[in-house]
Amino acid sequence: MSLPTTTHTLSLSHVTGLCVGDPEEEKANLALIFDRYKGLIAGLPKQKGWLTESLYMYQGHWFSPTKLISIGTVMVSQELFQANPTDIYLVTQPKSGTTWIKALAFAILNRTRHTNVPTHPLLMFNPHDCVPYIENEVLRTKPTYSDATSTRLFATHMPYTSLPQSIHDSSCRIVYMCRNPKDVLVSLIHFVNKVRDKSLDRITLEEGFEMFCKGVSPCGPYWDHVKGYYKASLKHPTRILFLTYENMKRDTRSNVKRLADFLGCPFTEEEEAKGVVEEIVSLCSFKRLSDRNKHGTIREGLPNEVFFREGKVGDWSNHLTKEMGQILDEITTQKFRGLDITF
Repeated sequence: MSLPTTTHTLSLSHVTGLCVGDPEEEKANLALIFDRYKGLIAGLPKQKGWLTESLYMYQGHWFSPTKLISIGTVMVSQELFQANPTDIYLVTQPKSGTTWIKALAFAILNRTRHTNVPTHPLLMFNPHDCVPYIENEVLRTKPTYSDATSTRLFATHMPYTSLPQSIHDSSCRIVYMCRNPKDVLVSLIHFVNKVRDKSLDRITLEEGFEMFCKGVSPCGPYWDHVKGYYKASLKHPTRILFLTYENMKRDTRSNVKRLADFLGCPFTEEEEAKGVVEEIVSLCSFKRLSDRNKHGTIREGLPNEVFFREGKVGDWSNHLTKEMGQILDEITTQKFRGLDITF
């Protein structure tokens, strides 16, 4: 990849290891957080969990009591995380294209810093290693971007109402991407059963379907999470870009250009003529990224490969019954009534 030089670059010293952090340090800090909030968590509404035995409701959404993204790390993030006005936040619900939007945003922002394809960070590291979650930053003695002087790129699964106040008060930009709930459900069940604690029973399709329809899913209810960011994007259109996974897949090139415009680093005519947009689309393709991530692990020992299953639109039809699909469609129609959200 041979790309022209522009001024839109991002400090990425963390790619060589900072983003991953010190596992032992994070584990110790996580234990302190759990101990600090265990009394409060114990009194919250509780339901059967997905990755963990239980989920607890906090501020209207369901979170794990443990894990790196949990009630505790959300609470501490709300207390301590400080946003910068030039920050960019990528927001999704789990299994809504998180890995892909991380790769695309990272590649767009860093297209002048990393021009050699064989050694590009996205072909050496999992996208989750390149773009940290703000929920994890509180676990580090030295946060990923503590010395950064340029644009900071973060991800989060937090609902809009649960974001740290500093983000709400800042002029930072937010990119939100949602996905058809039927595909989210199927992807979530497959993912969870690959990484769920072996001491817990597998979640069946019927069981997962019932839980999801009731709104009990990680960072869910699904529909409330989507509506929160959609309504915020209407109120703050220059700060919040609302995307759907399906539209991104349907016309990736146009949406990559749209994303670059929103991020403040539009492609130049020279870049477009040289095929830079197409190169980024290719670099971040499902096949390219999944081929690179067939081996190795990331945080908490999760295999890289579990983040790449199908990446297709409409795969739900191969798993859900017709009746299940109709029920989810009816719920979605009811929940999104009056909103221009389509898949």
